[in-house]
Amino acid sequence: MVLVRPENTQQARLVRLLRDDGPRSRVELGNALGLSRSTLTTEVERLVARGLVENAGLAASRGGRRSSLLRLAGGVRFASVVVAPDRVSVAVTDGELNILAEAGDAVDVHSGPESVIGRAAELVEKLRAELGVSELTGVGVGLPGPVGVEGGTSAAPAVLPGWQRFPLRDAIAAELGCPAVVDNDANVLALGEQHAGIGRTFDDFLYLKLGTAIGCGLVLGGTLYRGATSSAGDIAHLPLGEDGPPCACGETGCLEAYCGDAAVVGAALTAAGTGRSPALAARLATAGALTVRDVAVAATAGDPAAQTLVRDAARRVGRVLVGLVSFFNPGIVVIGGATDGLGHILLAEIRSVVYRRSAPLATGTMPVVLSDLAGRAGLVGAARLVSEQVFATG
Repeated sequence: MVLVRPENTQQARLVRLLRDDGPRSRVELGNALGLSRSTLTTEVERLVARGLVENAGLAASRGGRRSSLLRLAGGVRFASVVVAPDRVSVAVTDGELNILAEAGDAVDVHSGPESVIGRAAELVEKLRAELGVSELTGVGVGLPGPVGVEGGTSAAPAVLPGWQRFPLRDAIAAELGCPAVVDNDANVLALGEQHAGIGRTFDDFLYLKLGTAIGCGLVLGGTLYRGATSSAGDIAHLPLGEDGPPCACGETGCLEAYCGDAAVVGAALTAAGTGRSPALAARLATAGALTVRDVAVAATAGDPAAQTLVRDAARRVGRVLVGLVSFFNPGIVVIGGATDGLGHILLAEIRSVVYRRSAPLATGTMPVVLSDLAGRAGLVGAARLVSEQVFATG
């Protein structure tokens, strides 16, 4: 489709305000943007003509003549694609980034980008058909690990072997016939939190993503911070010890090698094999393997060995957060990505380390919380990612 964008900065501010706050009256928009009635009318008429904004009835009466409501046009539809090592999740949203439909399927990222993106495109097309969406305004994609945002390619060969230098952005744009933007999943999750989660009320926050891959999204001054080469927040391979366990990146002692899901499962296998955890040993004997979910079940059931290995991982994560909190001084730290059942155990230990070892000035009013968006954060964030490009001036 032809990309329709706002023509100027005022229009871009207006559509972003409608995206973030929903339908607003002309009076509210004029006040929020500092525009005169005539200027607002001119810009709104241009946006209506371009198919980005439409009338939505009359605002509630405040006495006198009622102002008309404006909203983003019903034809604005974004797609979201979030790739995990073993799964792809997709959604279609409206212009305000409300999820209209979503789907997912198991995939193996080691099978290569063509098959994974092909499957994602099939799922999106299915949702489009179900919703009767003729065109997509844009698609946002979240990938595990670092991403070269300008080129739209993965920059994490250890996590995504075979994806390096693959023109992912261009490939999915061609598949779906709309503009595409690609970023790493931690950034996408942070954007979702900023739009629809507790991060919405903070201009400065950190989103810590746990799970198979560890990462951090930084929102500073209300804007996602990527750094000079789009690698800000890539904390997975911060060294915690020279003699630590080997990491997929080829080094030893990385945060992810200690605290990622694979490391937690490895510690669980040791606890089961040495008899320290009868619960995990019994599960291993039954299933023939262990998963992070098995660890969560054992830990929440009170298994001491399972609880210990989870707390050990959380303490290491907490020590890394101490440095980040001291350096960035966020208003809040939001944690997501942990397997169901582990979140509160991890949170308690992480909080303990951060509050004990950070300067009181940095943490005196800083909450450390779990995200309440669950799987929606990535899907909303991917839609917001592409909306930022679409709602930029043409």
